[in-house]
Amino acid sequence: MLTEEQLAAALAELPGWQQDGDRLRRVFELDSFPAAIRLVRRVADLAEASDHHPEILIQYRTVTLTLWSHDKGCVTERDTALARAIES
Repeated sequence: MLTEEQLAAALAELPGWQQDGDRLRRVFELDSFPAAIRLVRRVADLAEASDHHPEILIQYRTVTLTLWSHDKGCVTERDTALARAIES
């Protein structure tokens, strides 16, 4: 579990990501549906590599990613690490 200070510091380095209760959320607006699917494929590869899987909502050109550590019930370093990987 991250402290409020750790979470605030992580969010300062993750533009577009927001705390939503006990989760991190980011909404991506893409140019097209195929672009949205490409983003999801990239996130899926990163998630598999880290063995940490986000909730993914695809709505045409909009992709919403939600991260939290299900086993801990809160945001952990695993979530902020995956968010950083997604942003890189």
